[in-house]
Amino acid sequence: MHLLAAQAGTIADGADAIDLGQTPADVVVLSAADTELACLAAAYEGGPFTLRLANLLRLGHHMSVDLYVETMIEPARLVVVRLLGGRGYWPYGVEQIAAACRRKGIALALLPGADEPDPDLSQDSTLPPEAVDRLWRYLVNGGADNARHFLAYAGALIGQAAEWLEPRPLPPAGLYGGVSQVPGLARNSELGESPSESTSPRAVIVFYRALVLAGDTAPIDALLAGLRAEGLAASAVFVQSLKDPLSAGTVASLLADSPPDVIINATGFAVSAPGKAEAGPFAAADCPVLQVILAAGSEQGWRAGTNGLGPRDIAMNVALPEVDGRIITRAVSFKAVRHHDSTQCDIASHAPVADRIGFVARLAANWARLRRKPVSGRRVAVVLANYPNRDGRLGNGVGLDTPAATVEVLRAMQAAGYDLDHIPATGNALIETMQAGATNDWRALADREVRETLSLPEYYGFFNSLPQGLRDRVTQRWGEPEADPFFVKGRLHCGDFVLPATRFGKVTVAVQPARGYNMDPSSSYHDPDLPPPHNYLAFYAWLQDGFRADAVVHMGKHGNLEWLPGKALALSADCFPEAALGPLPHLYPFIVNDPGEGTQAKRRAGAVIIDHLTPPLTRAESYGPLRELERLVDEYYEAAGVDPRRLAVLRREILSLTAVAGLDEDLGIRPDDDPDAALQKLDNHLCELKELQIRDGLHIFGRAPEGEQRIDLLVALARIRRGSAPADESLLRALADDLALGFDPLDCVLGDTWAGPRPAALAGSEPWRSMGDTVERLEALAKVLVQGGTAADPAWTRTTAVLDWIGSVMAPAVAACGAAEVAGLLTGLAGRFVPPGPSGAPTRGRPDVLPTGRNFYSVDTRTVPTPAAWSLGWKSAGLLLERHLQEHGE
Repeated sequence: MHLLAAQAGTIADGADAIDLGQTPADVVVLSAADTELACLAAAYEGGPFTLRLANLLRLGHHMSVDLYVETMIEPARLVVVRLLGGRGYWPYGVEQIAAACRRKGIALALLPGADEPDPDLSQDSTLPPEAVDRLWRYLVNGGADNARHFLAYAGALIGQAAEWLEPRPLPPAGLYGGVSQVPGLARNSELGESPSESTSPRAVIVFYRALVLAGDTAPIDALLAGLRAEGLAASAVFVQSLKDPLSAGTVASLLADSPPDVIINATGFAVSAPGKAEAGPFAAADCPVLQVILAAGSEQGWRAGTNGLGPRDIAMNVALPEVDGRIITRAVSFKAVRHHDSTQCDIASHAPVADRIGFVARLAANWARLRRKPVSGRRVAVVLANYPNRDGRLGNGVGLDTPAATVEVLRAMQAAGYDLDHIPATGNALIETMQAGATNDWRALADREVRETLSLPEYYGFFNSLPQGLRDRVTQRWGEPEADPFFVKGRLHCGDFVLPATRFGKVTVAVQPARGYNMDPSSSYHDPDLPPPHNYLAFYAWLQDGFRADAVVHMGKHGNLEWLPGKALALSADCFPEAALGPLPHLYPFIVNDPGEGTQAKRRAGAVIIDHLTPPLTRAESYGPLRELERLVDEYYEAAGVDPRRLAVLRREILSLTAVAGLDEDLGIRPDDDPDAALQKLDNHLCELKELQIRDGLHIFGRAPEGEQRIDLLVALARIRRGSAPADESLLRALADDLALGFDPLDCVLGDTWAGPRPAALAGSEPWRSMGDTVERLEALAKVLVQGGTAADPAWTRTTAVLDWIGSVMAPAVAACGAAEVAGLLTGLAGRFVPPGPSGAPTRGRPDVLPTGRNFYSVDTRTVPTPAAWSLGWKSAGLLLERHLQEHGE
């Protein structure tokens, strides 16, 4: 086998035999932690002894170890190896290095990677125990000072005259004072102006203590500078982990002493436990928490790709932080690998990206200013979706009566003190007002009232600020701005873009522009490559520079901003969602049962979701021809027992009506089919149609269902099983069991003949012939019980458990949805923290998503890990054990 020569500035995974190409030195330090190697490299200034650093992960192959022992360990005077995971993590390396050091009389310290001693490693060290312990404590405590004294002490161990101090611990959490951070808490004076004394909006960055220990704080220093450049009083806090009680307590105390207007969080994972929301150390601040990402990949790979981030970064820094309600922003740094000549080591560290730092700083400043601004002075844009792009589809949020919901929101804002006037009385009145002005119907533009415009010079000022690549894509697809159908030439000036917006005081209601014109809207809406036309960009330019919006509300699923071309997340300046919206605070009322598309808006447009209830559900029942067919089928089966002479006539009538309704094709009924089999197929189909759960109208944001809609929804919520407790049982199944019906109402052939008991509780005037009829009677009884019209029999213990749950948990949750939705939106518009919540269909076993009005996340914490991930982990563990048995036996 040939050994590969290591290339400077690259990282190998250790799978191949490799020659690191280092030359011998007095002291050799091996570690698996890039941050540790970076800190030691930064502390080494040359001097009386030579130093080599290496990542032992690069020495995974036995031949790599043998060569390194021969060329680097045997000539050394002191060797320090720090092992994460103990001897078993790198057994061959430990064995060969320990043997060589004993054979050659070389000073050796084998140190555990954890913060607890490892006697098994210590016994193979050749240095005295106190020296091994001191070296270990330097590295465990970390930081620049400890790194310098580690090197000084290493020099002393090989006979160099050096002054060194004992290791000094850095607290688990504390204020960060910038690049000159020393162990211990920084004083407010080290942070510049004290946040408690500043009149400027306050921003706090929270990041991992490991970055301070490694001296790898360039992204944090850049963020501090960027925030201060935006006029914020910015400080930073390092933590060991937000789950560490001491760290969490320190953060909570610091934030209580100086409450921030915005928090920028650079830690990963989530504080909340699976399925259980935790307040966390940020709770008392009640302000937006912006999630920034210190990415593990390279900047070059990020710029070249479309995914934005790798799987590990998405899980740690996006999906899980969303569970805590954090607003996903941008990747502000990437790992950069440089070759440190003095130690002949490749050092990986975080390199900030200036324009990403700038974007996050502007976004943070806008959220902080929104929070500080008086309610009456806030300028808010409410943008209505329009898909397909026809006037008849204005305000068409999925499952939402968007016009009525918008009026409800405007009234709530006015009551809260926003400067609003001339609010339309109804949703219809709002649409009539909007249709009198410009919409996406450019052909009718000449006949519409012009209310808002953006001049051509103003547009060029915005357009020319975009990256050249974006401008080229727009002009190549749509031509020059003057060719846009929404551009109107002026008599005495260059001309203007006509915009689909109407002001109601300091709140504007607008129609979101189409992504294109003279093309099929259904094919363009989700097109990942279609750039927006000039009028689209002009609209968002006007929101920022003309209307001067403090926040944007996209009203209802779903708009098209989040589908514009660009990266999947961790956007760059070359991504169209960022180019259009810019760093504006963004809130998005969105239906709770569609986390997939809502996540697009969260990750690509920085949206704070305000989830809303699904439309009320009810039984489909039978209407028109289907109702007549059902009546005829009931008559047919009744006649079969009492008057067989009518069967042939009824059969012909039923099959004829089936053909007229087109059901014969749907069900695959052919003219030569056996009539009885055809009728059985039709009967099953009619029963299934009746039992379908369908929408009973649309939801109005800010209003909870009332009357019969409320009762139907509660029955629908309890229709299927939701968990393992007695109260989680399906209401229909509980009734069937209590009535000893002996069948499963949710898993039966509805058209089959009912041969079971017929208890008086299910008596009624309608025919009772099939299993479907029995299910219908159970649903009718369930509705009466939920409504409170009839009390459940005390013997119905299963039913009573479910009804108690409906009354104590579900009914209050449904009733709270309306007020909670409006409160969530007003909370976000006030620059405060919108609590997170789960997402999913409440009628499909997810009643925990209620009440709505929360910033939903897409991870179902009840099913993490997924079965596929669990299976993969199980196989990986099995292969690891198998390899261990092959190499070491039992």
